Amino acid sequence: MTDVLAELRALRAGDLPTHGGRTLAYVYDSGLAGLDELAGEAHALASSANALDPTAFPSLLKLENDLVAAAARLLGGGAGTVTSGGTESCLLAVLAARGDAPEPNMVLPSTAHAAFHKAAHLFGVRPVVVPADPRTFRADAGAMAAAIDESTVLVVASAPSYAHGVLDPVAEIAATAAARGVRMHVDACIGGWVLPYFRRLGRDVPEFGFAVDGVTSVSVDLHKYAYCPKGVSVLLHRDAGLRRGHYFASARWPGYTMLNTTLQSTRSGGPLAAAWAVLRKIGDEGYLRLAEETLTAVTRIRDGVEGIDGLRVLGEPDSTLLALAAATDEFDLFTVADEMRERGWYVQPQFAHESSPVNLHLTVTAANRGSEDEFLADLAASVAAARAAGPVRVDPDVAAFVAALDPDTLTAEQFAGLLTAAGLTGGGAPPARMAEINTLLAAAPPALRERLLLEFLGALYRP
Repeated sequence: MTDVLAELRALRAGDLPTHGGRTLAYVYDSGLAGLDELAGEAHALASSANALDPTAFPSLLKLENDLVAAAARLLGGGAGTVTSGGTESCLLAVLAARGDAPEPNMVLPSTAHAAFHKAAHLFGVRPVVVPADPRTFRADAGAMAAAIDESTVLVVASAPSYAHGVLDPVAEIAATAAARGVRMHVDACIGGWVLPYFRRLGRDVPEFGFAVDGVTSVSVDLHKYAYCPKGVSVLLHRDAGLRRGHYFASARWPGYTMLNTTLQSTRSGGPLAAAWAVLRKIGDEGYLRLAEETLTAVTRIRDGVEGIDGLRVLGEPDSTLLALAAATDEFDLFTVADEMRERGWYVQPQFAHESSPVNLHLTVTAANRGSEDEFLADLAASVAAARAAGPVRVDPDVAAFVAALDPDTLTAEQFAGLLTAAGLTGGGAPPARMAEINTLLAAAPPALRERLLLEFLGALYRP
């Protein structure tokens, strides 16, 4: 057993760090000592139990109801379901709203999470995408209202949006949806657990949960700012009747009658128990302290970024997420990301979309408190290094060739050649520096970029 665990530890050594606040995407770190050990022990106690049948494992029923109740206390009530993560919560919100409508659509701002496009693909719901405000990046409530028609089954808003960390005008959007008899979902997967505490700390945070008339469902991830292990999310509906649309039952075979509350059937009790233990350990006052530490960190980082020559913050972030853009064309942000990686930090590149330019995404957590000055010094040094290196240049002929490609007509072999040319070859470690690859990907239309990266993903997942 010792050898097996040693091998696993050696493999994990090549991953991004999940603690210490140096990975500003993908992970959420409370910085609290002993929390991992508690969660791990709780997970082990329930990992073999199966939430498929709550009558066989009533402990899991108790754990799930407690998690839902905790989320409901923060967000104004509701009946809920624990899911595997934010994407599944959003999928189920769309599925519940879809019903039996013959040609349903959902209205969403262009800043809505890609999970809703996945739901549209899976469930045959046409996405009606409404451009966000080009300056604030908030959903345009008036334009969304105009997009609702007789086939609309759901309207979506974010609290906050992932890309820019801003809250959409939930109350305005919800009022319009309610007037038209349409369901309205608030994607609060990131903000749902921290923004209510920001409000208690005196931050001006508009209501976005069930205190807002017209909001019919809200999603909140416990593996984000509740600092629980992956993957635990809660989908709340205003009442139990609204969630019925994502329940599933089948007695049309000779085995047990299948009853599912989520997209999954078998569900390990491990994540439920781990999340339950973490919530009990931290408690309400503990979450208030963590929110205060996070708010201090994000404020100091934002103020510090404004003092770095050549950088600016996009929009007016309301939460814990920042998007940093270049204020000059003297350097390349993809190079800044590479330089930060060499200094031990991971910041997430985001490609240009509509009025949003290429930028670097930061997810700030409580673990960033105390290291803000070090982060800002390294960020300033990375910008200086990128400025000295100059912008990344893609051969104009190559860029024109890539932009003209049709992803629907290229063969797998041709894609393999493109991946090789782009430096995206499967197997082994990814390239240490990604600036040139990201610059080439940025020149590709979204459909081609999607296909290239899907082919790259397929190449990675080969034993």
